[in-house]
Amino acid sequence: MTRVLVVEDDPQLVRALVINLQARHYGVDAAPDGATALRLAAARQPDVVLLDLGLPDMDGVDVIKGLRGWSRVPVLVLSARQASDEKVAALDAGADDYITKPFSMDELLARLRAAVRRTGDTPLVPETTLVETADFSLDLLAKKAVRSGRDVRLTPTEWHLLEILVTHPGRLITQKQLLQEVWGVSQSNKTNYLRVYMAQLRRKLETDPSQPRYLITEPGMGYRFEE
Repeated sequence: MTRVLVVEDDPQLVRALVINLQARHYGVDAAPDGATALRLAAARQPDVVLLDLGLPDMDGVDVIKGLRGWSRVPVLVLSARQASDEKVAALDAGADDYITKPFSMDELLARLRAAVRRTGDTPLVPETTLVETADFSLDLLAKKAVRSGRDVRLTPTEWHLLEILVTHPGRLITQKQLLQEVWGVSQSNKTNYLRVYMAQLRRKLETDPSQPRYLITEPGMGYRFEE
């Protein structure tokens, strides 16, 4: 059974989450504050954590940092905070996804399933060599891209950027993470690099680059690859 740790101080929301998760055969533990969350995470070893940022005893970002000191458990943030800098701070601290309140239960469950599928992945390390979509295919080992039966030429930088995204489908990768991985720590503020290269990748791979189906922008935060 997949175990979920819900970290939330709103009793009504906790009750709604517990009911919906248990109805779908998840095991659920709940923590009303950060200290309890860290203690339960160590004792119960959940498969995924649903985390509010506005906790009574500490900020949720500190909970993420505490978890990342010893665990790679997927962390999905559920928060009413909508400012881009707060979202980026949570993601850079180690959160795997960010869902803004209010949210639909269907969206939450879909993100939860995706997070559980990724359990065990090593962040930002390619583990898949073949990627197939309805519009293009990639062989990461051979560095070969094919769209509509024709080879697509990608530069080494385009390949590096694409590998990070496609080997973590559904996961939001922050601008800072991508810049540091592809261009180095000294270039972590050069967001214009990302805009240029993502536009190039969309022109080469997407059927409609103006409305991308696979290489998705999360404004102010980063990018994700949707299968």
